[in-house]
Amino acid sequence: MNITVDKQPECTATLRAEIPAEKVQTERKNIVKAFGSQAKIPGFRPGKTPVSVIEKRFANDIKAELESRLISAACGEAMQKDEDLKVLHFKTPETVEFNDDGTFNFTMPLILAPTFELPEYKDIEIQVASADATEEEQQSELNGILERYADYDDVEDRALKADDIAVIDFTSTLDGKPLEESVEKPVGILAGKEDYWVQIKEDAFLPGFTKQLEGAAKDETREVTCTVGEEFPLPDLHGKELLFSVTVKGIKDQKLPELDDKFVEETLQFGKDKTVDDLKELISEQITMQKKKQIEEDKVNQIVEALLERVDFPLPEEMVAQEAQGSADDMVSRGAQSGMSDEDIANQQEEIIATAQVQARNNLKTNFILQEIANAEKITVTDNEVAQRVASIAQQQKKSPKALMRELQKDGRISSLKNSILIGKSIDFLVDITKVEEVKEEAE
Repeated sequence: MNITVDKQPECTATLRAEIPAEKVQTERKNIVKAFGSQAKIPGFRPGKTPVSVIEKRFANDIKAELESRLISAACGEAMQKDEDLKVLHFKTPETVEFNDDGTFNFTMPLILAPTFELPEYKDIEIQVASADATEEEQQSELNGILERYADYDDVEDRALKADDIAVIDFTSTLDGKPLEESVEKPVGILAGKEDYWVQIKEDAFLPGFTKQLEGAAKDETREVTCTVGEEFPLPDLHGKELLFSVTVKGIKDQKLPELDDKFVEETLQFGKDKTVDDLKELISEQITMQKKKQIEEDKVNQIVEALLERVDFPLPEEMVAQEAQGSADDMVSRGAQSGMSDEDIANQQEEIIATAQVQARNNLKTNFILQEIANAEKITVTDNEVAQRVASIAQQQKKSPKALMRELQKDGRISSLKNSILIGKSIDFLVDITKVEEVKEEAE
């Protein structure tokens, strides 16, 4: 066979193959023979049907099978000739020709895995926060518990002061226009709210918002200005000064219950003879457990970020588009589940697409890098590991493991599952060898 592969930019290539007449004829005879042995044609015993009848009756099927086998053989030979040819996807042939001289040729586009030099990955150093629960974190959790059992007394004879609860109606504007009209997209609670409860303390709502309400009387309306910080999730508002019209509809004095053993045992129903110290110990354990989980996620994120910074390479744009579409669909689905309307989602379409594109490129780059690390470290996936993962998924989906395995095999998803396990093992390997420094302050 005469086979050439013309590699092109963006991880694409074109495979051209010309198969000699002898090969075509031999393969065709084998196919006709196979059809003849299985065909059931009236008037002929199985296996005794004349070749001419078989060729006439199954002409289209024979041609399709011959084309498929020849293309498959050529693709296999191309891979054998060039060990560095890593094909991710053999696309539909652009041209297919059975020539008068008996030869067969075709042209097929390919999508290739990117080629790049694997960066150094054994000297990565990261920082993580301590998993120990701090007194501030413990007290914050205790405050949250007490607030859930708090009483609220209406205040009629004085103005708002620190730690009060203000019941407010408010609207917002930017450059003299209603906020959503000005930015031309939904802004959530910033647009305005009625009967909104907010405590008069520094970290409530936007920085500086509640401070400007101190001293306000019931039924008083005030104008409040706030500048949106960089941490706010809507980049279009960063650095913008918003004007709020706020009416204080009510003032409430928060009465927290006393934190004592009786409250722990009876109100919280924590258990007989349980004390405040028992509650604090449980809270500390829960905080530590949550922080440990977050730390493991932080380790992976920092390692992946370090790898992405150390190497860059072109990606198959078709795969980027597919991955981005999947990410965008996920974001839209999550938005709909959280209560966003179709109009809200449509207004954020550009941001969704841009975010999905970034995620897609990072996901694909990470995947390719981790695959190369697995190859360099001879990390593999066994059949037993695949079976265990299938069993775990089957249990979650309440299916039979055998039935799920057949389903995955039928849909061609076993290779994707194996790759997922491989990527996980590569991450575990990197976490084990990465130098981790624990810092007292929260890691960025």
